[in-house]
Amino acid sequence: MNSKKHFPLLILLICIFNPSFSRVPVDSTLLTVDRIFGSREFRPERAPDVQWISGGEAYIISEPSQKNFDQEDLVKIETSTQNRSVFIPAEKLVPPGNSEPISIDEFTLSPDESKVLIFANSSRVWRSNTKGDYWVYDLTTQKLSRLGTQFPSSSLMFAKFSNDNSFMAYVHNFNLYLENFSDGSVTQLTSDGNGNIINGTFDWVYEEEFGCRDGFRLNVSGEFIAFWQLDASSTGTFYMINNTDSIYSGIIPIRYPKVGQSPSACKVGLINTRNRKILWIPVPGDARENYIPRMQWMNDNLLLIQQINRRQNNLKFYTYTVTTGEIKMIYEENDDTWIDISYPDITTDSWEMEDLITTDKGQAVLKMAETDGWRHLFKINLTSGTKTLLTPGNYDVARYYTASNKVVYFSASPKNSTQRYLYSVSLNGKGDTIRITPRGITGMNRYDVCPNGKYAVYRHSSVNNVPKVSLVSLPANETIKVLADNAAYKNKIGKLRWPVTEFFSITTADEAVMDGRMTRPVDFNPAKKYPVLFYVYGEPAGQEAIDNWLDLWTIMLAQQGYIVIAMDNRGTPCLKGSAWRKAIYKKIGTINSRDQAMAASEVLKWSFIDTSRVAVWGWSGGGSMTLNLMFRYPEIYKTGMAVAAVSDLLTYDNIYTERYMGLPSENAGAYAEGSPRNFAGNLRGNLLIVHGTGDDNVHYQNAELVINELISHNKQFTMMAYPNRSHGIFEGRNTRKHVYTLLTNYLNTHCPPGGR
Repeated sequence: MNSKKHFPLLILLICIFNPSFSRVPVDSTLLTVDRIFGSREFRPERAPDVQWISGGEAYIISEPSQKNFDQEDLVKIETSTQNRSVFIPAEKLVPPGNSEPISIDEFTLSPDESKVLIFANSSRVWRSNTKGDYWVYDLTTQKLSRLGTQFPSSSLMFAKFSNDNSFMAYVHNFNLYLENFSDGSVTQLTSDGNGNIINGTFDWVYEEEFGCRDGFRLNVSGEFIAFWQLDASSTGTFYMINNTDSIYSGIIPIRYPKVGQSPSACKVGLINTRNRKILWIPVPGDARENYIPRMQWMNDNLLLIQQINRRQNNLKFYTYTVTTGEIKMIYEENDDTWIDISYPDITTDSWEMEDLITTDKGQAVLKMAETDGWRHLFKINLTSGTKTLLTPGNYDVARYYTASNKVVYFSASPKNSTQRYLYSVSLNGKGDTIRITPRGITGMNRYDVCPNGKYAVYRHSSVNNVPKVSLVSLPANETIKVLADNAAYKNKIGKLRWPVTEFFSITTADEAVMDGRMTRPVDFNPAKKYPVLFYVYGEPAGQEAIDNWLDLWTIMLAQQGYIVIAMDNRGTPCLKGSAWRKAIYKKIGTINSRDQAMAASEVLKWSFIDTSRVAVWGWSGGGSMTLNLMFRYPEIYKTGMAVAAVSDLLTYDNIYTERYMGLPSENAGAYAEGSPRNFAGNLRGNLLIVHGTGDDNVHYQNAELVINELISHNKQFTMMAYPNRSHGIFEGRNTRKHVYTLLTNYLNTHCPPGGR
């Protein structure tokens, strides 16, 4: 018998019955898609969510119960001393007839802090979980009760206490309700809500583009509720198709106003909670040609209403006096381009709906404006409308926080747009700006300042520092307690082969000076030539070349041998002045793609870049940018991966697109010029198109439109549709891992890694 002939069979049998024998040793110093997305190996420590009470002198967090680690207590902590006490033990939150306590999604306290409102069993509405069950725990009686027991489970929205704790108000099925604590009676306050008419909440586009979700406000006495009503009856319906949950397809209708369509008509109602009568406030202007993105009570008798026109270049503040019925315009702002309602910045949540901060005993509000070439913070008097500049100088304010103790805190970075720091300035418009973030600290510094301005939750990270969360005192920025130091995560990261990341600036042929961030391969050798992957976004909602902790997929690609670069073109929300940000007006798709291509042309001159291996990728607006770069500049980009891309500007929503592009009836040529599908015939390189069929934001239609164009020009490409996945493509088991496996494999195949 020839033993050599049967040796492979022997090896096979050994491998089958002893799998460890066949494994190739894994290099634990290198990342893989599975380690990043398929395991819990690299999970940063999560800081507890802090609910400030008593103005900030104390806060409440939820944490595992000492009695049962699988349950959560609400714990009260005195901020300065860190003295702890159990605020509500988990066993007190067990509903009658149940054996397990409520799983808390969110919680808030009543104004007098005698009751706790608990949001649970929540479900997603558009981007956020805003529909669910509400429970009230009375700290005095120690009783737990559920609101709206006559309604289906997980169907209430935005419940809130009256100031005197006599009732709760909430939204159910597009109508407002009031529930009394004394007798448990429920009163329906509006009756016309049906999906066409929307009371107390908003349509898709108001939420997506203005951050509007909660659509009603109680005054201090609880006598009046001011609420938004939208008439969406004329808004077109877009249908998504579900092909997987049944043998017959299902239709998912979404009211979605495409660019060029009129907005939902919006008006403001005032409900008298005592007699249930509704008064409609006579806000001037056509209800279908203006938006009302913000509204707040200034006192029991005065309501402040913000109105912006459809083109979003004229903003007006109105005050409405309840007792007299007088409505008065007290402030107006105009711009040749657009006016932001919520300013996009990396220190903010793009979908926040925040009231203007009041000051001067309720006689003034704080507002950012770009009336002198920079984004500055102003104080606006509600009687005269006069503005007081609080932040003079040639720099931009990124966002502002609590105003107290005669100062206001704000975020800025006057000399380096890739970073953010905390500052303070006097509310009287005099005195110097003071940096609060200690000198020597770089990177991203984000703050959640408490109402009285004495404390903050401080989040710090940079490309060289893992995220760290601390509780600090202000204005000293002294650490009271570290809430998440990520020591274990840092130790885990420290065992990996880590690449060098550096920042650069580059001047294009058009004299645009762009910030860039480059992550080099771990074994970088300047004598070799490496492939480059450009990560792009490039629209007003996002800045990418920032000094922040990097995603691990970027690190993995650098370990494989890629140079990964992000650069911010004109039109991105960099802190470089209004002219920089507003340069993209009526030029989405053109000026931003040209800036990226011209900057890439300069990068390709570097001796260590392999110009035959140039790839680009992006998601959403970055997907659109990827298509534009692949179609408009095929001589530069050889491989592209476009995820959830807008391929035709006419398919996106009206508020976003018209804000930056003007109305299509007045600017049709620019819409055509900025839409990548119109240039699909220029494709030369390798293109991967990825889209979720359940994307309610950038509809799957965009993928099919550009695919049709590519087919008509006989251009070969690769595509991947993710059934029923939304814009983030994350729903379902293994989806995120699958997406990044797909991207990695495509990149490895068409733009091979490593120096040559």
